[in-house]
Amino acid sequence: MRKISIFAVMVILAGVISFSSQAFGQSGSKVLMIIREGRLYDPDLSIQMEVGTMMVLLKKAGFGVDVTSVSGQDVSGRSQKIENLLRLSEVKLDDYVGVIIPCMGAEDVTSPKMVTTVKDVLAKGKPIAASYGAVAVLAKAGVLKGRKFAFLRDPSDPLFKGYFVMTDFEGATYSGPGVVQDGKIITGGACPISEAYQGIQNRTFELTQTFIAAIKPK
Repeated sequence: MRKISIFAVMVILAGVISFSSQAFGQSGSKVLMIIREGRLYDPDLSIQMEVGTMMVLLKKAGFGVDVTSVSGQDVSGRSQKIENLLRLSEVKLDDYVGVIIPCMGAEDVTSPKMVTTVKDVLAKGKPIAASYGAVAVLAKAGVLKGRKFAFLRDPSDPLFKGYFVMTDFEGATYSGPGVVQDGKIITGGACPISEAYQGIQNRTFELTQTFIAAIKPK
């Protein structure tokens, strides 16, 4: 049986079910959310409890959100859907104050465009947040070297088998499954999928709040 956190229940009650990527993009300061593609382990759970939670918190903090992916295609589960996504190649990073990448329980960590975008975000000095599986995208981009990061388990542990490449994390310091901020990089070690199926506390709320603090005007 899946476990659901108290805040996840609040998101359900708030009615975050199916939405357009443009619906939350009306604020003066905008955030870019990049959706990872490929096979999704439980798209309904990820859309509602991860993307939905991030959307609620960012909107409450006064930020608009545009949602993008490499293909720009809709992301759907049985009952949840994200539609009208922007194509990542057409996005202008200068239009956004920061980037957040949900885990989404997705297998895609090697898209060249995703890797290039991560590098460009940091080159422009903008904060970037990544949840669990999306942390592997940062590792693939080489931006974790010399930094601390969060992940479900230590990726150098040979007993921790996954779809990521352990050597991508070389030169970085594993700092547990919580939320870790190192400069402009914010990582969270667990998502709704890990909580529901592995009993490891979902860090979406904490990750998003830390990201909001990083992008708010000082």
